[in-house]
Amino acid sequence: MLKVMLLSQINSYQSMLIKYFPKRYMIVTLTFISTCICYIERVGFSIAYTAAADASGISQSNKGTILSTFYYGYACSQIPGGWAAQKFGGRSVLLISFVSWSLTYAFVPLDPKNVKTMVLARLLVGVAQGFMFPSIHSVLAQWVPQNERSRSVSLTTSGMYLGAAAGMLVVPTLVKLTSPQFVFLGEATLGTIWSVLWLNYASEPPIQLSKQNGAFPNSTRKTKIPWKSIFRSLPIWAIVVNNFTFHYALYVMMNWLPTYFEQGLKLSLQEMGTYKMVPYFNMFMFSNIGGFVADYLITKRLMSVTRTRKFLNTLGFMVASIALMALPKFRTSIGAVICSSFALGFLALGRAGFAVNHMDIAPRYAGIVMGVSNTAGTLAGIIGVDLTGKLLEASRSAHDSDLSSPESWTSVFMIPGVLCIFSSIWFLIFSTGERIFD
Repeated sequence: MLKVMLLSQINSYQSMLIKYFPKRYMIVTLTFISTCICYIERVGFSIAYTAAADASGISQSNKGTILSTFYYGYACSQIPGGWAAQKFGGRSVLLISFVSWSLTYAFVPLDPKNVKTMVLARLLVGVAQGFMFPSIHSVLAQWVPQNERSRSVSLTTSGMYLGAAAGMLVVPTLVKLTSPQFVFLGEATLGTIWSVLWLNYASEPPIQLSKQNGAFPNSTRKTKIPWKSIFRSLPIWAIVVNNFTFHYALYVMMNWLPTYFEQGLKLSLQEMGTYKMVPYFNMFMFSNIGGFVADYLITKRLMSVTRTRKFLNTLGFMVASIALMALPKFRTSIGAVICSSFALGFLALGRAGFAVNHMDIAPRYAGIVMGVSNTAGTLAGIIGVDLTGKLLEASRSAHDSDLSSPESWTSVFMIPGVLCIFSSIWFLIFSTGERIFD
């Protein structure tokens, strides 16, 4: 009897939640939490593994191998992730993605000396998470109407920046108080909790809603994918080029900004406290601001979808370009934090242009287009992080000094700055907000 009453009460609460909190809002909220958890995982692994590897005397070469393995798996599974979301549904593929990487962390011991096991585990996590974003965008394309797409996508992707900031703030203390292995278990637990919530609260959208949003309903998942048209489409290449540039700049900043603070400016990250996280919180805020501004301009008919996308993309990338190229000129902590915050913040603002655009032009194939463009973005991260290291090494050899001179960092930030200018011009010329794939 008590069990029946409890179940009845739970069903009553669920009915009230659905009544006052539309289902699509629940979907968007859960996708936001998913990206937040995944970036806590990425930052958390780097911190936990580095602590364990340093304690075990692991070489820098082996550390680099383990840390980079994720991105190779991640890059390889983007397009297959889009295809799987198209064929089997984004809801199911996203759930499998989360369960897969969570189980990997639950059962794999953090043993830096066992390089083969760590490489395999990190590769599996990268492959599993590569299915995530294409699946998310397939789900959002089905559930979210056009006048809410910008802020929905912006909120979802802003979880990445909030997760990265939270990981940087919490995980080091967690490692210090417990152990690196505990971080693995904590991340597996977060992934499992989210999977249960997604299984209980996420569902396939009504076919009529899916058709209304221009996405594929369940009955048309067997539609032949126009791969040739997708790869020949200049508007899609406009998205791909800008995704490449965004992630080149983002990964260079995420991986090398701490080195710039410590070796370029001779600042202590510990003494900087929470200031070092300001750029990532800025990305979180500007990403959501861009989404709300875009939807407002479109809903109020102040701008067409095409002009809105071009306006926000150009504004974001051009301001980011100026900030990136000016960054080496700032020689104080406050100046560097403000400049890097402008660079990352306006890059995030630009996502309301290119990162939502695939849902405008190809809602039926949103996951596939996202997979293609995110593959380019992942490759940009691999190229940018590696190239930056080579540039700094060459600069140090040429000047026979450390990295404290502005000249050593000029080319590092100049390259993404120039790429931002090129990409924004490319987007202005070739992008469109009109649907081109039915």
